[in-house]
Amino acid sequence: MMQITKIFRFEMAHAIHGYDGPCKHIHGHSYILHVTVSGYHTQQNYLPAPGFIMDFKALKKIVQQHIIQQFDHALLLSGEFIANNPASNSHNNLMLFPAEPTAENLLIFIRNTLQEHLPKEVHLKSLLLYETNDAYAAWYND
Repeated sequence: MMQITKIFRFEMAHAIHGYDGPCKHIHGHSYILHVTVSGYHTQQNYLPAPGFIMDFKALKKIVQQHIIQQFDHALLLSGEFIANNPASNSHNNLMLFPAEPTAENLLIFIRNTLQEHLPKEVHLKSLLLYETNDAYAAWYND
């Protein structure tokens, strides 16, 4: 197996319902997302023309279209948060998220979405989602 990684950045706000800490309030992060995909190749031979597992431009287009454009400068809130904080429903950039928008749940959403849109011969290998410079959630396809 050989793998490639592309890094993406986006700004997003969220709040975590049911959390007894500062993250229960609406706040934002400068997220950094690492997307790693893999493809099969033999150890002794070069990749056939054009010599890619996947073109970085094609990977960028998929991630931009299906992830970044939805999340960048959006406010992600769960239905439970909105039900308990009705005023939060008035934001123009609000995206209703099907679970609490934690880094872990975002990775599940990103994984499921990308697996739908990647070419069949390309496999999603791992995702890293940094909320801060020193805190991230990771998903690995074992």
